[in-house]
Amino acid sequence: MLTAGIVDMHSHAGDSPLPETRGGTDDNEMSSDTTPYVRSLDAINPLDYQIEVIKSGGVTTSLILPGSGNNIGGEAFVIKHAVGKSDGRPELSAEDMLADPDRNWRYMKMACGENAKAVYGRVGRDFGPVSRMGEAWEFRHAFDQARDLVQAQDDWCAAADQVGAEAMQEYLPQDLKRESLAAVLRGQVHVNTHCYTVPDLEAFVRHTNEFKFPVRAFHHAHQTYLVPEILKRNYGGRAPAAALFADNMYYKVEAYIGSEQAGKILHENGITPVYVSDNPVLNAQHVLFEAAKAYKYGLPYHVALAGVTSASAELLGLGERIGKVKEGFDGDLALWDSDPLSVGATPVQVWIDGISQFQDPVELKKPSAKPIDREAALEPSTGTSDKVKSIVFTGVSKLLLSDVQTEFSELPINVVVKNGRIDCTGPCEDVIGSLSDAKTVHLSDGYFAPPATAFGSYLGVEEISAEEVTNDGGNNAQSFSAAIDGLSLDSKSLEAAYAHGVTRAISAPAYEDGGHKGVSVAFRVNAKHALEKHAILRDHVAVHYPLTLDARGDNTPSISSLVDALKVKLLKALSANETTAPTNTEAESLRSIVHDGTPLVITVHKADTIASLIRMKSAIDARIKEATSSSASLLRLIILGGAEAHLLAPELAAANVSIVLAPPFPYAESWDQRRSLTGAPLTNGTAIDVLLEAGVNLALGTAEDWQTRDLYLFAGIAHANGGGKINEKEALGLVSGNVYEMLGLEGLKGDWRDEWVVSEGHPLQIPSRIVAVADGNGEVDVWS
Repeated sequence: MLTAGIVDMHSHAGDSPLPETRGGTDDNEMSSDTTPYVRSLDAINPLDYQIEVIKSGGVTTSLILPGSGNNIGGEAFVIKHAVGKSDGRPELSAEDMLADPDRNWRYMKMACGENAKAVYGRVGRDFGPVSRMGEAWEFRHAFDQARDLVQAQDDWCAAADQVGAEAMQEYLPQDLKRESLAAVLRGQVHVNTHCYTVPDLEAFVRHTNEFKFPVRAFHHAHQTYLVPEILKRNYGGRAPAAALFADNMYYKVEAYIGSEQAGKILHENGITPVYVSDNPVLNAQHVLFEAAKAYKYGLPYHVALAGVTSASAELLGLGERIGKVKEGFDGDLALWDSDPLSVGATPVQVWIDGISQFQDPVELKKPSAKPIDREAALEPSTGTSDKVKSIVFTGVSKLLLSDVQTEFSELPINVVVKNGRIDCTGPCEDVIGSLSDAKTVHLSDGYFAPPATAFGSYLGVEEISAEEVTNDGGNNAQSFSAAIDGLSLDSKSLEAAYAHGVTRAISAPAYEDGGHKGVSVAFRVNAKHALEKHAILRDHVAVHYPLTLDARGDNTPSISSLVDALKVKLLKALSANETTAPTNTEAESLRSIVHDGTPLVITVHKADTIASLIRMKSAIDARIKEATSSSASLLRLIILGGAEAHLLAPELAAANVSIVLAPPFPYAESWDQRRSLTGAPLTNGTAIDVLLEAGVNLALGTAEDWQTRDLYLFAGIAHANGGGKINEKEALGLVSGNVYEMLGLEGLKGDWRDEWVVSEGHPLQIPSRIVAVADGNGEVDVWS
């Protein structure tokens, strides 16, 4: 299918080159809270390889904004992702990438709320703001100064009209620091404002009316769906658009009141939703995936696709040139191997200004598929669920459960549930007749699938990542703890995970600088507290340590010293006298690793560090064999993260080291992820494909809590783009049973009759919704 090139109107590509380094990052000018005079163009690095990665996702145009550390961050510029002569440009330069070199429009980045006051309100600073009140003053003061400049210039021009410019005793008043804000007040600049909350949105709309300039779009904008009428009071009579993520929320207070249905609600209230990456926060290669999820959450198909094409182009003031496949428009196009809003849709080729951008693109082998039914109304499950014990599901198209009959002579079938347990599949007429009081749910294209398990995130030990008071905290080089003692259940993050078919989580204590350290716990995500019956599945799952760049500290200042320290600890635990009682949780845990086969989970991405761990495992295994004359307790090593693990796929398989990819589709965000595989059309496969081909034990995890909502879709991408090598049940295993097998906890996988998820539409596809979840406690949660 052919579409216009994707337009991402919130990116920092080039200004924040990847992998991130201190010397290369230039997206925030922190010398002052108010810096309207700086320009993103002056920092755009055309050699940022992420620009090529982004283009491989069909993105042809991006608005490169300054960061949100300042209330007024500076001017933004629109670029096309064509770099140098190989992409059809005359030269290698940022200016040669400009989408609008004639500067028909200018763009300004501003930001409200947490970010600026977190930067400038820190103790010891001699300037603010430290509150939203202070931020409002900073805005008004800056706009007032700009208004003074506008008035002085207007007065000069009026006088010049009277006596002639040559008779004026002074030159036209100018102030380079205030020039761009003066242009804002003259209506020559599109203002894009990072703004989440109701008070921020309302205050900024007040500013627009006081100083008589419009805001083009509010970005992040999680709470815009609550106040469309406030947005409509924007100066000039045009409501700002909302530039959103589909489901990345809850990560700070500003994002804690968000809704997956925000785009749908905004559209129904006359507000334009568009979908953005905030690259590198999200990999802009997959910004179309945000639009696809918005469609899944109820936004009409054409509105969702417009949210990354024509609507974004129009908001940039470039709607007569880009964003559509139309005669006379720029030749910015993307040809997709499947419906662009389907799971795993990948460009076959991308054109910018009519020039193909990939000389030898990798094309995935996929069976022909029908386009998504664009007229089918997707109404997501809403409200709270009803709990029932017995229920009849009709209209079931397929059972994707392990060890279950999947072929039936007639479809659809019925599924009868008694006391939360599947009792009958098929016609089941006699059984249905005996359940006169059972609830009946009529499904349209129903599916039964195994529930997903979240592994690698901070579910249950962290609620709002940016707020310490909502979290268990973090271990450091000197501390070690068990996650069960820091669990905090009955939260919005857990509720959201459960509503997306995630019934279990395996979470470890956080490490203060990223990753995990301590003993993980397996629990049911819908439990109200840890003492609830069946809430805790296992209180001691695995022992976790971080070996990332951020894990280096005073006593272990290098990766090599971290590896050595871990090896010393394991050898000490192995040689300890068996009659000596462990002195603390860490000592007991280390002993269980080398004597009892408790899994050792290491958070690590870099291939070279993984190689060191394979060598360490070999050495520890040899010592275990010497000490026990048995291989029963050989080191059970699991790599969590694994962005570069594909480089060692054969070695990992040979050493029986398992991988939990977290995130499932890594990119070169940090230095130790720089050799990530980004997939077609740039690379022949992703880490998933390479690791599975080599026979590595593999599961898909999550690096952040919000990603747990997408576990089924991640599995769907692996299935759709796996070249036919991963069937549906194998794909579902990547987010369910596989993790228990690698942990040696097959007994925790559960009985397929007791634990399952029901969806309308295939759970691995975009047009689907969760209807019911059974978590093994004898009850079924059913959503309307």
